[in-house]
Amino acid sequence: MTEWFEAKRYGYGSGLPIAWQGWAITIAYFVLILVSGLLFIPLKPILFIAITIPATLALLIIAARTTRGGWRWRWGIKE
Repeated sequence: MTEWFEAKRYGYGSGLPIAWQGWAITIAYFVLILVSGLLFIPLKPILFIAITIPATLALLIIAARTTRGGWRWRWGIKE
């Protein structure tokens, strides 16, 4: 799989997207959360939670698998 996200310089996890696929998945995630929030929070907040949790887990899994160098703790030292 190709690299879609840059690794964070400090800490654990992914930084900003570096490929169009990373930007596309990030924008799709935010649009999904925004639209489901506007539609479901006033009427059925449990449905919003039921959409948000799997979407967030999917984004985290995709980001972890497509981050340059993988997810690990970094201290800011260039490699």
